[in-house]
Amino acid sequence: MKNRMIKAAAVVPKLVIANAGRNADEIVRMIKENSDCGIIVFPELSVTGYTCADLFGNSLLLDEAEKALKTIADSTAPLKGLCAVVGLPLRVDGDLYNCAAFVSGGKVKGIVPKSCIPNYSEFYEERWFTSGAGISGAYVQVNKESVPFGTDLLFEDVESGAVIGAEICEDAWVPDKPGTHACLAGANIIVNPSASDELIGKQEYRRNLVAQRSADCYCGYVYVSSGTDESSTDLVFSGHSMIACDGKILTEGIFSDGSEVRTALIDLEQSEYNRRHANTYMTREKRDYRRISVGISPVFGKNEISVDELEKALTKEDHHIAPNPFVPSDSADRAKRCKRILEIQANGLATRVRHTGIKNLVIGVSGGLDSTLALIVCNEARKLVPDIRIIAYTMPNTGNTSSRTYNNAVALMKVLGAEAREIAIGEDVGRHLAALGHGEAYQGEGDVTYENAQARMRTYILMDAANMENGLVVGTGDLSELALGWCTYNGDHMSMYGVNASVPKTLVRYICGTYAMTCSDETLKSTLLDIIDTPITPELTPGKDGEIAQKTEEKIGKYDLNDFFLYHTLRYGSGPEKIMAFAMKAYPSLGKEAVRESLLRFTTRFFRQQFKRSCLPDGPKVGSVTLSPRGDWRMPSDADVNMWIDAIRNA
Repeated sequence: MKNRMIKAAAVVPKLVIANAGRNADEIVRMIKENSDCGIIVFPELSVTGYTCADLFGNSLLLDEAEKALKTIADSTAPLKGLCAVVGLPLRVDGDLYNCAAFVSGGKVKGIVPKSCIPNYSEFYEERWFTSGAGISGAYVQVNKESVPFGTDLLFEDVESGAVIGAEICEDAWVPDKPGTHACLAGANIIVNPSASDELIGKQEYRRNLVAQRSADCYCGYVYVSSGTDESSTDLVFSGHSMIACDGKILTEGIFSDGSEVRTALIDLEQSEYNRRHANTYMTREKRDYRRISVGISPVFGKNEISVDELEKALTKEDHHIAPNPFVPSDSADRAKRCKRILEIQANGLATRVRHTGIKNLVIGVSGGLDSTLALIVCNEARKLVPDIRIIAYTMPNTGNTSSRTYNNAVALMKVLGAEAREIAIGEDVGRHLAALGHGEAYQGEGDVTYENAQARMRTYILMDAANMENGLVVGTGDLSELALGWCTYNGDHMSMYGVNASVPKTLVRYICGTYAMTCSDETLKSTLLDIIDTPITPELTPGKDGEIAQKTEEKIGKYDLNDFFLYHTLRYGSGPEKIMAFAMKAYPSLGKEAVRESLLRFTTRFFRQQFKRSCLPDGPKVGSVTLSPRGDWRMPSDADVNMWIDAIRNA
């Protein structure tokens, strides 16, 4: 597969103020020690130090800075796949510019001047530097070589696909940011050599700024600020460094002792997908940019990479892959998300009730997770529309329905104040099967007629009950079941409003758990916790001694892994080989063959069950990954899966 993972480094070197030679030696050392990176970024004016003040007017310092730049560039000659960015003052046509120099393959490839020169509060850069805003098409002589100079430069490696644009410190703090224009012209990584002094609250502001910049532009963002070796005459510098991608901070450091190196992998494929998906992202900038060829190799040093090699690279670089991408790892964030999802679901249902004028909600309650969440949603909607009436049916089938799920269903309906009704379906299902010539008994593995007759009978009852009560059938099926087609067509697949349709199974459990831990009713809490602990089951086959026999995850695989595949397939359009490598990193205990088998099963079901998703009922969207055929996922039911299967088998 194509390798689009770029290892980037934000480096805060030890600094000697106004000693360009010493600083060049340190920068060269750091480049050599991190030569496995594709991009290395040093702070603003890192060759001389940011706090040289009026020494910037001294010709010796400026001469030595240019010599130092040559030393640094020369050091990259044997490093064909590396591009380093260093800051220095540079004289051009009688003016002095605060610049970011790009060096690669032993050459100074291009120099970008700072556009926005701050001259307020503690900053007085206009005393020495001229703005480079608007400079384009220019060249400058550096160490007797003609070098592209201007704010119209992008630095590109055609093989890896990396395209770098630059903004320098203050350039990122203004409304019209140079990096935005660079991204619109094709840059997918922005570097920011900075010198930002430390103040109360400024770290958080910078973090939010960098995260939002990478989110707005769907790009990687490498930010590195001057370290503690800068002059402390009036200011303190912290060496705050961050690498972000598409709105997420991948690594961060501040106030380190000595040299500091922060590295992270930037996923260019992810950024490209986001740009294609959000068609309001304009990919063409009217202004012309010059593209400069540099070396930026992807991680592992290979443009084509195997599943095993990518997994090894992810592990070596400690690149975090969340095993449950739908579920925040932080408990406070998780509780907040669960509450917000429930709020969205309840408001969606309440709006449908108000619009239709139908106040009677009819719902089937099985004692499982999905119907539990749907009933909770109905209860929360009733708080928004107080005259909502909840009519809940439990529809057991003797021999199939376990005592545990039945008792939990009855307890849940009671404690949530629903009108509880019970209709046993065994006899009606038996008569229906007999009329078909099937026979009333389960005929063993693969007897989907027997299994689905029950699901359809329950939906049949609910629909007729809704007609009788002038009600609205509330669906219970979740996003994970829809992805896998683990629902009976025109059975639990159908409703009049599907409140769980965009909630994955891994989140359903946490939403119910959060509700349990925050409710004030001990009976409700204990019932919910027992439902959460119950194995996931449709209970469509005979049990033994009132116990659960049919366990969903034994048939279709663990939901956490299925949700992982679903997330990366839909959220980033990832190919199967990349998903395999990511899953191997996220679930190291499984092993490659177990991941392969699970992904084959998921992919086959996902393609072949599209016809069920093409006719889904309405339901509220709660997250970025959903399968509604009316906007979020449109796929032909006849799409051929074999190319994906071959890729998985051959990986």
